[in-house]
Amino acid sequence: MIIVQSISKLNAEIEALKSARKTIGFVPTMGALHKGHIELVSRSVKENNCSVVSIFVNPTQFNNPVDLEKYPRDLNRDIELLDKAGCDIIFAPEAKEMYNSEELNNNFEFDFGGLDKVMEGQFRPGHFNGVVQIVSKLFKLVQPDKAYFGEKDFQQLSIIHRMVDVLNFRVEIIDCPIVREESGLAMSSRNERLTATQRKKAVEISKVLFESRNFVPKLSPGELKNWVLEKINAVDELEVEYFEIVYATTLQTIDKWTTPAVGCVAVFCGEVRLIDNIRYK
Repeated sequence: MIIVQSISKLNAEIEALKSARKTIGFVPTMGALHKGHIELVSRSVKENNCSVVSIFVNPTQFNNPVDLEKYPRDLNRDIELLDKAGCDIIFAPEAKEMYNSEELNNNFEFDFGGLDKVMEGQFRPGHFNGVVQIVSKLFKLVQPDKAYFGEKDFQQLSIIHRMVDVLNFRVEIIDCPIVREESGLAMSSRNERLTATQRKKAVEISKVLFESRNFVPKLSPGELKNWVLEKINAVDELEVEYFEIVYATTLQTIDKWTTPAVGCVAVFCGEVRLIDNIRYK
């Protein structure tokens, strides 16, 4: 495994792989890796000749400077985990390597087709502009045959699919299931910021989502939304920012049961913001 920090060095490595007709799998991350990330990497290793993982805490997708500052970072631990997982190349650039001052100070523009107007986009303005900005840059650099993303970030995954279509990237996006802790809590780098007590409280998020499946189609989507909000907000230290039941392809709120439907939630556990989702079939 090699660690690359400059674009010029990455270009040389990718050019050599392409010349040798090696297939490239890619997993973009912001580090603070957990089992969910490693599942993505393991699948890439199985399905490609070479696997590249980027570790870059992207400043342009944080609308809250405090959240950016507090985002967990442990590069040495990440390197150790990726080496064990069979990763071939780690790309870990500094911000100045990826962006010039103009890019950092101006909003990246992209036609989201309305996918950015709801849920995360509503509460984190500009977030997805930064996501598309960095992922499109990384795709151009890595030139992957396949790229792996977790379904925990369901709205982000929908936007990545649109980005590939709009910008005509020749890459297959592989949707990978949510990886959960034994308790059911969706794995997230942000979980590291939870206290032991908060982690137990946060488990209630997934418990309520799983239980909500039992009420389909007995309750209407609107009635089920209210039930979920009430159940989660009743837990001390948990406060729902949003819960929406949406059509999986458009992310628009549904008023009657149709498939495929997804329930997406964002919850504050203390100061830590967690997201999760559940499919309703």
